[in-house]
Order: sequence, then structure tokens, then C-alpha cells
Amino acid sequence: MLVDTHTHIYYQTDPAQLSQQLQRCWDNDIQKLFLPNVDSASIDLVLGLSKAYPQHCFPMLGLHPCDVKENYKEELANIEKAISQNKVYAIGEIGIDLYWDKTFLKEQQEAFKLQINWAKTARLPIVIHCRDAFNEVFEVLEELKDDRLRGVLHCFTGDLAQAKHAIDLGFMLGIGGVLTYKKSGLDMVIADIDLEHLVLETDAPYLAPVPHRGKPNESSYLIHIAEKLADIKQMSLAQVAEITSANAMKVFGV
Repeated sequence: MLVDTHTHIYYQTDPAQLSQQLQRCWDNDIQKLFLPNVDSASIDLVLGLSKAYPQHCFPMLGLHPCDVKENYKEELANIEKAISQNKVYAIGEIGIDLYWDKTFLKEQQEAFKLQINWAKTARLPIVIHCRDAFNEVFEVLEELKDDRLRGVLHCFTGDLAQAKHAIDLGFMLGIGGVLTYKKSGLDMVIADIDLEHLVLETDAPYLAPVPHRGKPNESSYLIHIAEKLADIKQMSLAQVAEITSANAMKVFGV
């Protein structure tokens, strides 16, 4: 069994298309999907799909750093209310993103810290979005680290030192389609990281792995990421699936 620890499959709102995507997951033995929302508008999509497929889809709620704008406090209040009224498996995706816009860095930092504290209080993991912001993310994590701080550094694309720093802070590395890209260099980094620190993800519909690169991603393509990881580690696909799925189950308490 494989686990997609990070997918926005709920963006597919056509029922027939969604059903087909899910069936392709089951056909590839991808049995569990963890769904992060990004803002208050996406809460119902995440919760709706999770309620429709409770054995397969698991909700995670948080405010994505790219959605931290002038109204971020209102957004946070809406998300916090939803968390209080529903069972969620993580707070996420949350973090800092300085790729598109640095205007709201201070607000991103405040929102990140607040949501980390929600997770600590609820004894939940966090799922971190970090883009062009490793220093800023690690600064917050170092400030707030304790035995309750844990989770997944989603879509990890950093270097070996950054990987080890995240692991030392108690985080799994979320490995996605970038692993299959020839010039990413991620394969060289992951070669030096023990499998016990890794979970798999697609981030669908983004970052489709080879051989689907450049096309819309979907959770069934997780099989290609798992196969690439098996090749790097010189292990069987079954071994990769067993270990990474066990890691995911441990992190999210499923």
C-alpha cells in the first residue's frame, strides 16, 4: 500500500473525473490520501471529499502562506473554527513562501507561529510549505521547538544540510515529483537520507513526476515517485511502500 501524504485532488470538482482519478489510485494500491486545504474557501472541498471517502481521504486544515494577505486574521479565525468542529489529522499546509511575494513576510511568520501553536495544543503534526524560505522557516521552528513539534516538511527540495536540520527538528521529508526530475539534484540528497525519515506525496495537481511532467498531476502518479525512490535506494517497490506508508501512519496517527 502507498500513501499520498499531500494531494489537492479535491480541486477536481467534476464528479466523473474525480471518481476516475480515485479509481486509478486504488488500481495502483494508493489507498490513503491526505488532503491539505489552502484557505477558508477550500475547507468544504477538503471536508466533503473526506466525508465521502472516510477510509481513504483524511483532512488537514491550515492557511497556506501564499494566502496570507490583509485579511489573514479573518481567514485564520474561519479555519480555527472548522478545526474545532471537525476531526483533522494535521494543521496544514502552513509555512512561509517568499518565491512569489515578500510583502507579507511578517504576517506569514505570525500566521505560521499561531498555527504551530494550534497543532501543539491539539497534539497534531504540522505540514510545512517552504519555498525560498528555509532560513525563515527554520528560525520559527527553532524558536518553537519542543517535544510536541513534529510533522512533514512538504515538497522537500533542499540540500543535505537542510534535510538533516529538518530531521533533527523531528520532521519527515515529503518527497514528490521533483525526485524524478533529472537536473533537480534531489536524488543525490535523498541517497544519503535513511528511508525512515521519508514520506511520499504528489502535491497534485502540481509537480507531476516523469513521465507526466508538464501535465496536470494526480495522486495515482505517486507510483512513479515510489519507483524512483526504490531505484535510488536499490530496494524493492514493496519495501519502499511498506516503510514510507508506516512513516505516514505514524506521523498522522491513522
